[in-house]
Order: sequence, then structure tokens, then C-alpha cells
Amino acid sequence: MIDLTTAAKMAIQLMDLTSLNLQDTPEDIRKLCESAKTPYGSPAALCVYPEHVVWARYQCQQLGLKTVKIATVTNFPGGYDAAERAADETERAVFAGADEVDVVFPYQQYLAGNEKLARELIQSCKARCGQRATLKVILETGVLQQPSVIRSASLLAIEAGADFIKTSTGKVVVNATLEAAREMLTAIADTGGHCGFKAAGGVRTAADAQSYLQLAEDIVGRDFLAPATFRFGASGLLVNLQSMLDGTTSSNQSGTSY
Repeated sequence: MIDLTTAAKMAIQLMDLTSLNLQDTPEDIRKLCESAKTPYGSPAALCVYPEHVVWARYQCQQLGLKTVKIATVTNFPGGYDAAERAADETERAVFAGADEVDVVFPYQQYLAGNEKLARELIQSCKARCGQRATLKVILETGVLQQPSVIRSASLLAIEAGADFIKTSTGKVVVNATLEAAREMLTAIADTGGHCGFKAAGGVRTAADAQSYLQLAEDIVGRDFLAPATFRFGASGLLVNLQSMLDGTTSSNQSGTSY
């Protein structure tokens, strides 16, 4: 079993520290980068809108955050049905210097039965990433809802070339849930355990993180709990984890998360 303190320390280093607000300014991104320097290690990545990628990379270099990846989003947040546009956005993000691209799955089209579009969009975005960037596919599981649908979408994304499958944008009513995570992690295990998993939206406390980490360990194994295969997408979670480790707040005190 993963104890709470271990879970908190692990979660910090498995986090995509995130700011995806339309009002974000260069100063906001600078502060985000500064918050990535913690006494307990640095997050795996910083996730920002494409227009902030260059600035975030510069700030990380200035701060000596050499291991922190720069992530961004495309086809975000609506999971639109234009595969070529999503691929073009992804290509521009990679050219801007993004190490990782979180692309939103065309979930409404998938629910309408258009699996062909969903597959083509992922394959096109993966081709634009090439070997230069990691592709994370955001399924928007809170909209897909049904376990069987979440599983089938997970399998399609993995087969189409996703490096990670991710629960949510954080922009809908229902975001990450343990039930959705179970379906996704089982799909990953059933296909060899090579695709990564990212829980985003609603993961606010050390206790929340502990639950996801334990679930992943139970299904895929302890070695899966590494930045190459497991992430949390969060913002306020970092504050909660640090406060808990500093001894200034309880493990289940609520925070904010995208």
C-alpha cells in the first residue's frame, strides 16, 4: 500500500503543473514556473496554452528547471471535429518547442459513432509530433460517461498511437473519477502497459492523489508510477501537497484543480 506521505511526494513529481486560463499573462506564467521549484522536487511538466510555450521554456531555463517538460493543449477544450486543424495546431505547438501535446479527442463525434474521425485525428496529431513530442489524448470521460464507452475510446486512442490517455480537460462538469480511471488503466494493462495515464480535473488533495496512485499500482504495477507513464494534471493540488508535507494543513483539505 502507498502511504499518504509517499503519495504526496510522488504526486509532486508526477504532476503537470497547469495554468489554462484565457486571461493568463506572461507574469502569470512566470509565477507558475517559480512555483515549480519546491523542497520536494519539481513537477514533471508545466502545461500552458501554446502562446506561452516559448516564455515558459525560457523561465524554466532561468530557474534551472532542466528536467521540467513544457506541455500544451490543442483542439482544446471542445474536442472539435476538424482533424486537420487539430494536426496543424499540434504541429505549430511542437515547432514552438512543446515537449508534450495534450490533444482533445473528438468525443461528441465519437459518441455519434464516428470512430473513423477519432482515429484519424489521433493518427494525424501523432504524425505531427513524430519523435519530438509526447502525445496525450484527452478523452473527456465525464462526457463519455459509460464505462464501456470509456474503455472502447481508450482502446481506440491507444491503437491510434497515443502516448498517454488523459481523463479530462477540466472544463466540463464531471472531470477525473476513479471509475473512469479504472477503465482507462485496465485498457492500458490489457494492451501491454506501454501507454501512459493522466488524471486531470478534480484531483485536489493528497488523499485524492493516493487513491489514483494505488489504483494504478493495483492494475498496472508499481513501475508504472513514473513520469514517463503516469501524470496528474493540476494547479491547486501542489499547494495542498506542499502544505501537507510542511505540516500546515490536513491531507484532505480541498484545493483547486483543472
